[in-house]
Amino acid sequence: MPDQSFLVRGPRVAVRRISFEDREEIAALTRESAALHHPWIPARDTTEEAFRAYVAKFDQPTHEGFVVCLREGGAIVGGVNINNIVRGGIQSGALGYVAYASTTGHGYMTEGLRLVVRYAFTELGLHRLEANIQPGNVSSVRLVERLGFRLEGHSPRFQYVDGAWRDHERWAVTAEMTEQAIGSDPR
Repeated sequence: MPDQSFLVRGPRVAVRRISFEDREEIAALTRESAALHHPWIPARDTTEEAFRAYVAKFDQPTHEGFVVCLREGGAIVGGVNINNIVRGGIQSGALGYVAYASTTGHGYMTEGLRLVVRYAFTELGLHRLEANIQPGNVSSVRLVERLGFRLEGHSPRFQYVDGAWRDHERWAVTAEMTEQAIGSDPR
């Protein structure tokens, strides 16, 4: 069983760091959610070796990896990564996130992503987060809109997904937008 040491807690979900012990649960959730994720999320290899390498990247200062869990029981309902963290005068990172089919539509990812954004701006000291989203991914766009992200632009052929370079919209939020974007701390 993975360590249930939560970094932040909301009313229904809590966030902790991802660990190798999450592999079997995440592999099962990923298989069950294949239709939900296609064509938005690149297929992920969940073999032991691949998952170990995936988790190891979060040991680097440029990446943070989290799972969103139900407070009751600790089941994983989503994941959030902060990738390509740049320090110094920029203090920014790129968000990646995933929900799972069995728990969508309950607001868990809205709550979980809100907690991660707050954690990034407070504990990690970041100033800006961006989410790059394929234009047709309405659910993902609605998620960041609920959290106060603003549309900043369009990036043609931004990321290689599902066999082709895909356009993405660039959505972002800054620390100054924190109160509006993520609300006050529920604790």
